[in-house]
Amino acid sequence: MSGSDEMRTRTVGVREVAALAGVSRQTVSRVLNEHPEVAAATRERVLSAMAELGYRMNNAARALGTRRSRTLGVLASDALQYGPSRSLAAIEAQARIAGYWVSAAFADAGDADAVVGAVEHLASQGVEGIVVVAPHARTLDALDALQIGVPIVTLHSSEHGARGLSVDQAAGARLAVAALADAGHTRIAHLAGPADWLEAESRAQGYAAELAARGIPAGPVLVGDWSAASGHAAADAVRDSRATAVFSANDQMALGLITGLRESGLDVPRDVSVVGFDDVPDAGFYWPRLTTVRQDFDELARRAVSAVLGDASAPSDPVVPVLIARESIAPPRR
Repeated sequence: MSGSDEMRTRTVGVREVAALAGVSRQTVSRVLNEHPEVAAATRERVLSAMAELGYRMNNAARALGTRRSRTLGVLASDALQYGPSRSLAAIEAQARIAGYWVSAAFADAGDADAVVGAVEHLASQGVEGIVVVAPHARTLDALDALQIGVPIVTLHSSEHGARGLSVDQAAGARLAVAALADAGHTRIAHLAGPADWLEAESRAQGYAAELAARGIPAGPVLVGDWSAASGHAAADAVRDSRATAVFSANDQMALGLITGLRESGLDVPRDVSVVGFDDVPDAGFYWPRLTTVRQDFDELARRAVSAVLGDASAPSDPVVPVLIARESIAPPRR
């Protein structure tokens, strides 16, 4: 067994790295702490020794020396929904690119004490900033009373609060309604998300605004809970309303609605056109393939990580969504 192999069988520390690199332990510590006064050749030699020995940096120990944990906190609620879960993955990826780890906490958005406790827990871990995936007004209300000493940025908070970053939900809804109106529809219903979600509110506002701008009377507004089951349950009401088109506030509800309409004898898009929101990975495999509004979660995460790390140049304006045109829209039958 070689010396390096033998070291791999036990914990490798700064002493072993220093010995292999031929430098002092203080020099290894300076490299770990990103000290600027380390020669490039020396730094490379230390990093090579770390790689050869399989050295793993201790973030807690490093934080004691630098007062930097290289960790961001993420607080999320409703992480089972597509938007929040996709945002979590995107934030983790962007943090890693920036050289940071992510520590996540989850809390019921309806429980103010749980939200406050989760944020305080993250702060106690020495995170350098916190990104809150905040689709509920209640979450924002709970955060307003906190003073924890680290930057906080909120996502999916629509236009609520100066620290919020979001995709322009109202603009996305207007794209969806415009696509239906441009196809000739004038009886357009809205299958809305839950009333306590900020994004559902913004999408409903965008729906109403686009209809008003075109002089089209508002259609029926039905409320779902983001699930395909709630979309399926709305099919009879859509049929009875005689709407020829529906803007669904998310793709899962659109999927359930399409199935329910077909079970009631209506074809999509021949009898009823449907547009969704989110562009989930399966949207291009629905039948028919779903026209929907795509949100750029990766761009939103890039902005969030930059903002929470103090980048003054990070854009704060809403991310612009785009319409993905597929086969779920057709002109109304005359």
